[in-house]
Amino acid sequence: MSRKQAELLLAAVILTRSSAYLFSKTGLETLGTFNLLAARFLLGFVVLGIIFFLRLKHASRRDIIGGAIIGAVFTAVMTFELTALKTTDTSTVSFLENTAIVFVPLIEAAIIRRLPKTASIISAAVALCGVGLLTLRGGSFGFTPGELFCLCAAVLYAVGIIVTDRYSHKCDALIVGIVEVGCIGLFSLILSFIFEQPRIPSGGMEWGCVLVLALVCTGFGFTLQPVAQSHTTSQRAGLMCALNPAFASVLGVVFLSEPVTVQGVCGALLILASLYIPHLLEHFGVRRKKTA
Repeated sequence: MSRKQAELLLAAVILTRSSAYLFSKTGLETLGTFNLLAARFLLGFVVLGIIFFLRLKHASRRDIIGGAIIGAVFTAVMTFELTALKTTDTSTVSFLENTAIVFVPLIEAAIIRRLPKTASIISAAVALCGVGLLTLRGGSFGFTPGELFCLCAAVLYAVGIIVTDRYSHKCDALIVGIVEVGCIGLFSLILSFIFEQPRIPSGGMEWGCVLVLALVCTGFGFTLQPVAQSHTTSQRAGLMCALNPAFASVLGVVFLSEPVTVQGVCGALLILASLYIPHLLEHFGVRRKKTA
């Protein structure tokens, strides 16, 4: 798989997961946070286990450890995200969680003890402005508990991208993704027994939300992220998470008849431009060296 193909796959992964906000918000009306996560990820793991049973039989210890660690990180991410969704607007959650765009290069810089590249900083800043235009339509922040949960989710999301980058390059990325899904389901089930009264989803609405979240957002979205990241960098993957609110806005226009605004269009254009900034700067840098 080439880097371009990997980034197209990552974009498809982000597209499927961008619908999760809507279905999670609906599911949380009747199911507890951990109950919903457990049902979603355990069902997804069962389906994946049946499809890839022969592949899973050859899982190495490193694959399982990597999937468990990534699963633990994303369990925390999803916990903060769903807790925030109970008290905070979806648009605000989308914006604050996607500030991971900025945290990824900063955390990477701290790990390798080297300042981020100029192109990474500029791309992250442009992408964040685009996300802001897409999601912050007259809203304001007061740093409520919900917004603080979103920021915690953003930091952990950035950590999850970096950890996924490390293990996806050293392990069988598909197995890591499947184990990750199973571990998120298992950890959520344990937490559900501790903090909630878990139950099996009932009724068409609950099962509809769980099935979409399990088969589309989890089975495809979570499982293939390590596969896509195994052929690109963590900073590039972090930058591409800005596509999440862009896709969410498009889905809102198509399926919820939300209005198209100039502010939203400008935000989407900034996000798309941010993905090409590193290539443009690299191109001009090469031309400058040749002319010199």
